[in-house]
Amino acid sequence: MNPALILIDIQQDYFPGGRMTLEGAAAAAENAGRLLERFRERGWPLFHVQHLSTRPNATFFIPGTEGIEFHSAVVPRAGEVVIQKNFPNAFRATKLDTELRSRGITELVIAGMMTHMCIDTSVRAAFDLGFKIDLAHDACATRNLRFRETELPAAQVHGSFIAALNGTFATARSTAQIAT
Repeated sequence: MNPALILIDIQQDYFPGGRMTLEGAAAAAENAGRLLERFRERGWPLFHVQHLSTRPNATFFIPGTEGIEFHSAVVPRAGEVVIQKNFPNAFRATKLDTELRSRGITELVIAGMMTHMCIDTSVRAAFDLGFKIDLAHDACATRNLRFRETELPAAQVHGSFIAALNGTFATARSTAQIAT
């Protein structure tokens, strides 16, 4: 059985000039692009997930703006499945689970943005749905977070969430390990 690649929210608003710039977004997108090319070469299934914000007073991923467009490293080709979502969890109120199950897919490779939000919730949801998951830790990015008076650097946020997911919910592996 071949795994399916799920690329989550690698969209312009997360890059310089966007409305929610992430630390390490360029490197993560480059690695996600490597995974995408490898899956394309092998003819393995792949899915692009695109967030469209429908929340009142949303500040990014606003429909009709350039920010919702995919980053150039991961632009879908004709015929590739694009799943649009409105919540952090890529499975909530989308056809992702149906699309995967209709193809008999049981194993996933997940990459994307933001590690602490959409990656975390989607990996946990996929695990709850019974999928085996490889999480491409170096093809994900996040941002600094604040808790009370403490500013947590993006690298610490990213590492903490990857560490929490690794083992039970997913196997955290590098792009190089997955693409071999």
